[in-house]
Amino acid sequence: MSASAPSFPDPGLPDGELAVVLAQGAGEVLRGLRAEVDAAGGSFVAGELKDAGDAASQAWLAAALAHARPGDAVLSEEAADSAARLTADRVWIVDPLDGTREFAERAGDGAGWRDDFAVHVALWDRGVARSDGLAAGAVGLPARGAVLSTATTDAGPSPADDTDAVLAGRRPLRLAASRSRPPQFVQDLAARDDVELVPMGSAGVKVVSVVDGTVDAYVHAGGQYEWDSAAPVAVALAAGLVCTRLDGTPLEYNRQDPWLPDLFVSHPAVAAHLRAALTEVGVDIKEGAQP
Repeated sequence: MSASAPSFPDPGLPDGELAVVLAQGAGEVLRGLRAEVDAAGGSFVAGELKDAGDAASQAWLAAALAHARPGDAVLSEEAADSAARLTADRVWIVDPLDGTREFAERAGDGAGWRDDFAVHVALWDRGVARSDGLAAGAVGLPARGAVLSTATTDAGPSPADDTDAVLAGRRPLRLAASRSRPPQFVQDLAARDDVELVPMGSAGVKVVSVVDGTVDAYVHAGGQYEWDSAAPVAVALAAGLVCTRLDGTPLEYNRQDPWLPDLFVSHPAVAAHLRAALTEVGVDIKEGAQP
């Protein structure tokens, strides 16, 4: 398989805008692969399409970053890691295709493609005062024709339709969850009458679903890599959401080991309510957790 190659971005773009263009370009590559499948009659082998998506998006992003920011380091799911990033002042943290399963799968009706996969592009900068170090980020949703980013997200959390109703017990807290393998503590939460699971695909889609108000929160405890959450967290922080480790401690990126054990993303109005629910189902919430 081959994908069309978008033009490389202008090196003069500010970092936030560059992240958007990078996510858009990689998304165009991925849509091109699906279009080739459709043009050839629609038959495909899922494993081959997954591999093609990972490889084509990675190749374009690597070349585009080398063109636009040749002096910056890169940490990517689809490239060999380098210790040089640990002493670099700027590191792009990317996931060329977040949700390979969703990318290579038809929707339930068997006709159209699934749309819950993403492209993650984040910039870690040593000069950022926050512990996470995230200076810019973009989450591309290629199948939806959308990009959410730190350059375009309005300050302050989205007016969550009715978070006050959650606190008053008039509606359940909506929690983004894996559609096929929610962890046990999430299933325990769902057994309560005040929590509703909303199944969806990739990690990036789950986080931005909190940003756009589709759900109230996303909690993950099964472990992820930095590229799984860096860009979505950058966007969520720009939108005013609470983004921490599960125990409330701050998130950190560009560490020697890029593995992150857990993640807590919530609309601020319901964060304390969710932490209390987690404690009630047996999840150990560290004393002093951030509200």
